[in-house]
Amino acid sequence: MSTLFAFLHHVCAFTLVSAVAIEFTLIRQELTLVSARRLQVTDMVLGIAAGALFIIGLSRVFFFEKGSDYYFHSHAFMTKFAVFIVIGLLSIIPTVEFLSWRAALRAAQVPSISAKKLRLITAVIHGELLAIVIILLCAAIMARGGWV
Repeated sequence: MSTLFAFLHHVCAFTLVSAVAIEFTLIRQELTLVSARRLQVTDMVLGIAAGALFIIGLSRVFFFEKGSDYYFHSHAFMTKFAVFIVIGLLSIIPTVEFLSWRAALRAAQVPSISAKKLRLITAVIHGELLAIVIILLCAAIMARGGWV
């Protein structure tokens, strides 16, 4: 069972990384009906992957692997977990914007987005990419039993 949860954890993590990469690419292009719809779908996939990753990850912490005492005393794990939570909360910003486009897209209109809002959303997506790098570093440190 532990192997299954490790596999699912990795599938969710790779799905999340892929979705962020797709958002990064789409947000840099001119906004069209097609790209706006793709951003909405990609953001939904990102949210599902993040939610599943959170649940599966905590299941591994509490029911599999080395136990919660080990993880909650690891600075690398706590950093990884904190970065995941912070970036998850920040990712609400693009999600709310993408969801606000529903009426325009139903009317077959390209949603309008201010330059300021676009810069903010782009900054959040860049932050998600940076967070992924930090999380991967913490995971590598954890795999080596370091930074406890």
